[in-house]
Amino acid sequence: MDYDPIKDRLGQWMSRHPWLQRLFYGVLNLLFLRAWYVRRTVRRLLASLPETRPVRVLDAGTGFGQYAYFMARAFRNVHVDAVDIKPDYLRRAQHFADQTSVGPQISWIQDDLTDLQVSGPYDLILSVDVMEHIKDDEGVFQHFERVLRPGGYVVINTPSDQGGSDVQADTDDSFIGEHVRDGYNMDALCEKLQRAGLTPVEQTYTYGPYGSTAWRWLIKRPMQMLGATWAALLLLPLYYLMVLPVGLWLNARDVAHDNDTGTGVLVVAQKPAQ
Repeated sequence: MDYDPIKDRLGQWMSRHPWLQRLFYGVLNLLFLRAWYVRRTVRRLLASLPETRPVRVLDAGTGFGQYAYFMARAFRNVHVDAVDIKPDYLRRAQHFADQTSVGPQISWIQDDLTDLQVSGPYDLILSVDVMEHIKDDEGVFQHFERVLRPGGYVVINTPSDQGGSDVQADTDDSFIGEHVRDGYNMDALCEKLQRAGLTPVEQTYTYGPYGSTAWRWLIKRPMQMLGATWAALLLLPLYYLMVLPVGLWLNARDVAHDNDTGTGVLVVAQKPAQ
C-alpha cells in the first residue's frame, strides 16, 4: 500500500495546533517500537559526549521532526540540523518547534542525502527508517563519513531482511510501497558502512517475535483501515482501547528481550578517531 499519503494527511491535521503536534509526537513514540529502541540508544550516546561544549547532531531524514525535538529537549547542549527532502514536512515541524523552548536548538534544512550539502562536523548522525527508501545507500554512507567528527557515531534504524516491511516470502510485496528494498541483511549493512569508513560497534535486531506481533496490531491494521477509508478514524479510539494494553506489553517485552533475529535492525557505527 502507499504509506506516504496517509502519513502526509495525518501530519497536516496534527500540525494545526501545538498541543496536537505534541500529542502526535507522543503517539508516535508510544506506538512505534522503533522509537523505543532509537530513543534509548540516542539518549545513551548523547549522554556519553562532553557536556562542556556544544554537541552537533544531524537528523538525516527528519520526517515529522519528533526525534529532533526529543534530542533538543533532552539535551540543552545539543544543536540539531534536521534535514529532509520534503519542504512541507520541514515547514510544519519548524512551525511547531519555533513555538517551544527548543526552537533555537534546531535548524530545519531541505537537503538530499544522496547529494548532502551540510558540512558538519557532527558528533552524531541519526537515520531512522530512511535508508530503505534510497537506492544509493552507499553514497549516503560516504556522505555521513565525510561530515562526521572523528570518534562520532552514526545510528541506522531500518527494516531487516528477516521479514521487514512485512515481507515473509520472495513473492510478497512490501507493505510500504515507497520502499526501494524490503530490508537489510545485518552483515551486508555493516559491510556497506565499513566500506564507507565507518566501524560498526553495536548491532541489534529489533521487532523480534513480540515486537512484530505488536506492529501488526498497533500499526499495520490501523493503517490498512485508514487506507480503505478515513471514516476509520471514528473507530480507531475504540480499537486502540482494546489492543493498546497488550500491544504496549509486547513492545516492552521486545525491548527487554535479546532478539536472535527480527524484522528490524539497529546499527551503531563509529568513525575512527584520528
